[in-house]
Amino acid sequence: MFDRKTHHLGADPAGCAEAGALLRAGKLVAFPTETVYGLGADATNALAVAGIYEAKGRSRFNPLIIHVSGLDDAMKLAVFSPRAEELARHFWPGPLTLVLPSREGAAISDLALAGHSSIALRVPSHPVARAIIEASHCPIAAPSANRSGHVSPTLAEHVLEDLDGRIDAVVMGGASDVGVESTILSLLDERAVLLRPGGVTRADIASFLGYEPELVEHSSDEDAPLAPGLLKSHYAPKASLRLEAHSIREDEAALLFGTFRPQGLEKARLSFNLSSRGDLKEAAASLFSALRQLDHSGASVIAVAPIPDFGLGEALKDRLQRAAAPRS
Repeated sequence: MFDRKTHHLGADPAGCAEAGALLRAGKLVAFPTETVYGLGADATNALAVAGIYEAKGRSRFNPLIIHVSGLDDAMKLAVFSPRAEELARHFWPGPLTLVLPSREGAAISDLALAGHSSIALRVPSHPVARAIIEASHCPIAAPSANRSGHVSPTLAEHVLEDLDGRIDAVVMGGASDVGVESTILSLLDERAVLLRPGGVTRADIASFLGYEPELVEHSSDEDAPLAPGLLKSHYAPKASLRLEAHSIREDEAALLFGTFRPQGLEKARLSFNLSSRGDLKEAAASLFSALRQLDHSGASVIAVAPIPDFGLGEALKDRLQRAAAPRS
């Protein structure tokens, strides 16, 4: 599955330009930020974003932080309240991620947002990261550049220990200054909520806001968070999901995979094949948009054909199981 050569790029202008070109072409590039090394992909390219999950061995489609080069670019992707804009102007560039309502029509992949209507945005201060984002001419989805569950990398060598041969390039940019992930602050409600402590302290935020942000309580099983660090609400379509469906009932919508054709498929109100050739990466890239399309058909049930449980299939099945869970 992973037979690619991982190129080592310099942190000079030529290396940053090459990294930007690779990202623009849908490739995976690890690069330094002031917090930790990030594993970047074009956030508008669902297939590239699916490659992040595949390379990291990530079993759940949690939303990813979207990195942009400045506030103007961020405002094209999210709706900023006056307070959110004030926070951004004060703390950006820097290790603060803001979770905001996503702007209608923003071209971010549903997979990068994990199907949510909110978006996690950050403007890094590291000059190499900024140069790469600017050279890519696109917003960059970038979780930490390590295998899922492993220690976050603060050196290019750490990245290579985990991801050599699994990604296209690493920018050899030296040590990260902060060494812990960014602080994540939600501004979806009237009060700011601290979703993850990080490189900007709670005291710094409290001093600016005039009150101490609430620290969200984390659930123990990490069900599909709105952002890295927020572990409660999850996206599910209005229709209920029926998993491992070998037949389609009258007026159901059908979510298919590969060449398997359920009995009675002609009865389906609408069908969508995640990957007719059985490619799990292609299926991951299509998952959330497929659920939305089938939900818009008006069917009360989406019947989901069997999906393999290896590789990215594990993540696909995990997300579908969560979407199929009883609603509270």
